[in-house]
Amino acid sequence: MTDAPALAVTGATGKVGGLVARAVAAAGVPQRLLVRDPRRAPDLPGAEVRQVAYGQDAMHALEGVEVLFMVSGAESADRVAEHRAFIDDAAEAGVDHVVYTSFLGASPTSTFLLGRDHAATEEHLRRAGLRHTLLRDNLYLDVLPEFVGPDGALRGPAGDGRLGAVARADVARVATTVLLDPRRHAGRTYDLTGPEALSLDEVAATITEVTGREVRYVPETLAEAYASRSSYGAPDWQVDAWVSTYTAIAAGEMAAVTDHVERVTGQPPLSLRALLRP
Repeated sequence: MTDAPALAVTGATGKVGGLVARAVAAAGVPQRLLVRDPRRAPDLPGAEVRQVAYGQDAMHALEGVEVLFMVSGAESADRVAEHRAFIDDAAEAGVDHVVYTSFLGASPTSTFLLGRDHAATEEHLRRAGLRHTLLRDNLYLDVLPEFVGPDGALRGPAGDGRLGAVARADVARVATTVLLDPRRHAGRTYDLTGPEALSLDEVAATITEVTGREVRYVPETLAEAYASRSSYGAPDWQVDAWVSTYTAIAAGEMAAVTDHVERVTGQPPLSLRALLRP
């Protein structure tokens, strides 16, 4: 195993993990891509591919790895248990440092229910005794246009709360910087946000101005929010999580704006306007 890459990246078939894997390859650093479906793995110089999924035995995929980029798993009722099992395998395999994509303000009492999953994962990293760096991302800027319905309405019980959303590209730049010099960032927690905190009215107005698509924010009550999402056929825990995205905004838990992206990378984060601009 002496010739095996000492750096491993999970989620390389996804958005953030894919950006990180490509940036690591561009830097000329060997890496191991840990993916569920090897057929979808990017073909990158200096990269080897191992098939693994959270919730499965990962020892074979983690052997020889020193630094691990752990993208949080897909939303599921079992996500925390899967994360814990993967972390346990990483500790047993001798992984030295885990860089984990968490969520802004992760806490056992987060209004955003998935923030509680991230808090549990962070705690397990500590209990496992693994050196780690936490990237606590705000909501992704990239998904805000996807929240707009076919009628041009951005609906949710967010009140007049504000959101310091961050671009996936900026999260990936921070992650890559940390992975290429992990000891410098050991033990650090970075709160990753965009350059401004916008209300959903301002989000809608910006999408309209930049794209030409007429978008408006429609505030909902909790009852209206649950009713408008009931047609998707999602399990109760997922609907609760979707609605809590907006109630967390209303509670001010996503309003923070930090300089951590620029502090780590030397470049300011993208704004929604810059992200949408052709």
